[in-house]
Amino acid sequence: MTAKPLLPLEVTTQASNALAWLRTNVAASAQLTGDTRRLARGDVFFAYVLGNERLATDGRPYIQQAIAAGAGAIVYEADGFDWPFGDTVPHLAVSNLHQLAGPIAAGWHGNPVRGLAVTGITGTNGKTSCSQWLARVLQAAGTPCATVGTLGTGFPGALQATGFTTPDAVQLQASLAGLHDAGARAVAMEVSSHGLEQERVAGTHFSVTVLTNLTQDHLDYHGSMAEYEAAKQRLFQWDGLRTAVVNRDDGMGQRLLAANAAAIAAPHVIEYGIDGPGAATVRRPRGEWLRATNVRATPNGTAFHIDGSFGSAEMATPMIGAFNVSNLLAVLGAALANGVAWDAALAALRALTPVEGRMELFGANGGDAALAPLAVVDYAHTPDALEQTLAALRPVAQARHGRLWCVFGCGGDRDPIKRPLMGAVAERLADDVILTSDNPRGEDPQEILDAIADGMADRARGRQIEDRAAAILYAIRHAAPADVVLVAGKGHEATQEIQGRKRPFSDREHVRLALATRGVSA
Repeated sequence: MTAKPLLPLEVTTQASNALAWLRTNVAASAQLTGDTRRLARGDVFFAYVLGNERLATDGRPYIQQAIAAGAGAIVYEADGFDWPFGDTVPHLAVSNLHQLAGPIAAGWHGNPVRGLAVTGITGTNGKTSCSQWLARVLQAAGTPCATVGTLGTGFPGALQATGFTTPDAVQLQASLAGLHDAGARAVAMEVSSHGLEQERVAGTHFSVTVLTNLTQDHLDYHGSMAEYEAAKQRLFQWDGLRTAVVNRDDGMGQRLLAANAAAIAAPHVIEYGIDGPGAATVRRPRGEWLRATNVRATPNGTAFHIDGSFGSAEMATPMIGAFNVSNLLAVLGAALANGVAWDAALAALRALTPVEGRMELFGANGGDAALAPLAVVDYAHTPDALEQTLAALRPVAQARHGRLWCVFGCGGDRDPIKRPLMGAVAERLADDVILTSDNPRGEDPQEILDAIADGMADRARGRQIEDRAAAILYAIRHAAPADVVLVAGKGHEATQEIQGRKRPFSDREHVRLALATRGVSA
């Protein structure tokens, strides 16, 4: 992609022209798609180029396949491509198609965001929990709210998987239109750094944005933490943004707040954070703020005090860990920014439960606690997330007078730099470490395990069991009833990808099966 990025007025003009061309050449019932597997006869295939010089995907090699499938029209990236298919199908060459696809699709679907209050949530960790919880809080307050994110698209409890945190531009606009037609009036959307850099959310209006945190991930794509942060920062410079909710305990959050209007386009900012041991040095907030103090573990989860410019209250939640307190503050800030009253927001927050595959507990209920360990399934797949998760579970293990186990691996064909870092974290914070396959994809699983072990001072501390099902079974069968076993990395995922093939695999189900061998129904 070498074409010069378009200016806002150019985007509006060229998207309008392309939209007029589509309305002339295809039926109004045609769907737009960038995936030939979703293409039905008469639909429009968008062949765009996404990515950067490090990692890129090009849809143009699939044009012939789309034509064979009966595409009604082809819209393709013009840069560096000469159309070789004659007049077999109506076709439109567009420069910077990745930048225009969202606005074109939004116009095709009647600009669905005009009827939706969209909150965009970005950050390395916490996006899924925050989006799911915000949807539940808004629903409780009377606003039908759907979600778009890692778990899928739809209303809470009725999600359709997309395979992406942030779907591609044309799929996203179709999803937003469908959600609006289904009755949604708000959307809590996870916005990934890939989604921002690749313009997947172009054509979407965000009224509220949230920053959870920024820690190492995706450096195989972005190249550096500075570029990773720059991609995330785009969300806070969105045209028309009304309120930004920013974590002031996070380095990126502190930089956003320090830069103020230069970095945040919103006229209103709500900053949130945790005070206490280990908290970042806090400057006096200039605007609206939320703060958690006296954070403490309880037998049923976590308790803390909330105060700030909106009021103060005591809070108890079944969620475990300071990072979940931070996530809850983010959700509270976003709910308030969406017009939910303080008392109503707090009541809804107290009713929240863990999101599927996010610090999800299995076993150790009632009499079962004497039979088997407490098992925890979490999506932690970065060094920071694994560190926070293990740190949160250490007091739980101590209260049970047991050991803390960690079963994890690292994904293949993804940022390799984090592998030894995660090995070091597990060695430092867990008593027993089992290294296993995550989604090895096209890589040799053993090479990934060896890279993780390279970060451990004592490689023998990391028992290697490549087969993930066997690793989970080993940990739960060998752990004492007082122990805590964390199975990290895949969370909600229902498949494992090996050499291009996705086979059914669920950490949650394998944990249940392993606990059943010890007489526990989880």
